[in-house]
Amino acid sequence: MSQRQARHIRGAADTMAGNGMIVQGVEVVAAMAAYFLPSIVADRRKRDDVLTIALFNACLGWTVFGWLVALYWAFQPNPPPDVAEDIAKKRRLVSMGTFSKGLVDRVRSRSARAAARDRGPK
Repeated sequence: MSQRQARHIRGAADTMAGNGMIVQGVEVVAAMAAYFLPSIVADRRKRDDVLTIALFNACLGWTVFGWLVALYWAFQPNPPPDVAEDIAKKRRLVSMGTFSKGLVDRVRSRSARAAARDRGPK
């Protein structure tokens, strides 16, 4: 084999190795995109908790179950912005209603006791 042929074979091998690295690079990028698909979906859907979903996906996405949960979560709609405020108002109303009902019951029982005391033996 001549030197010219050897150089040609070496050049072809270097080209194939370079193409192999490109293919591997594309495979790595595709695998990372598939792994972080729930985070990408959450970002594209403008989720308010995209960072939480991304962290959940990064930590538990290696399990199929964690990845599926993150994907399901990413496809859920954003909750209304004032949910926490509505819950706090409803709790206050319920607690005030309970307090008012208790107060009314207490006043009625005191009135009944006072009336019974007034009607008692003289």
